[in-house]
Amino acid sequence: MRKALLTIAALALVAAIVVGVRQARDSEQAPRALSLAEVSTPIAGAPPELAALRMRVNDLEPGGAKAFDVQLQALRGYPVVVNMWASWCDPCRFELPFLQRQAVRRGAQVAFLGINVGDERSAAREMAARYPMPYPSFEDPRDKLLGRYGARGLPATAFYDARGKLAILHQGVFSSEAKLAAAIDRYALRR
Repeated sequence: MRKALLTIAALALVAAIVVGVRQARDSEQAPRALSLAEVSTPIAGAPPELAALRMRVNDLEPGGAKAFDVQLQALRGYPVVVNMWASWCDPCRFELPFLQRQAVRRGAQVAFLGINVGDERSAAREMAARYPMPYPSFEDPRDKLLGRYGARGLPATAFYDARGKLAILHQGVFSSEAKLAAAIDRYALRR
């Protein structure tokens, strides 16, 4: 009996150590979200269309696909990155700091937009308060835009070139800011 108790205690200790190491590793890898002040800084030298996006930090735009299409058309001539997210999506929360940083760094040359998929407005606003987005997001309450892209779950990110052509839909989370930056260079900024 004593031998069995010692074995159980040893296994519990090993499990606790493994969980602790994983949590420590995950907390080191989880990126820090930028603050509202950090994402609200105007873009020096940006074309008016791109500067106007920064004036709409954290806006949650109604109008669904129609409003989104009007905005996308207005950005023709600029590369566009469109991130589809929801408040209930853990991978979305993980990658939002990468999108924040890239939008702040590249906002004078690349347009960023969000699509909030299937959320209650209050839940979407709460997430935007925690992870302020330096660009507007468009509501997609019935998943019409998500369906148009053929996305199978969230997050999903669409990359448009400056001609307005959809280059690729990236399905899934970006595991690092470097991978997101490489995708922007490869798909949105391609010549």
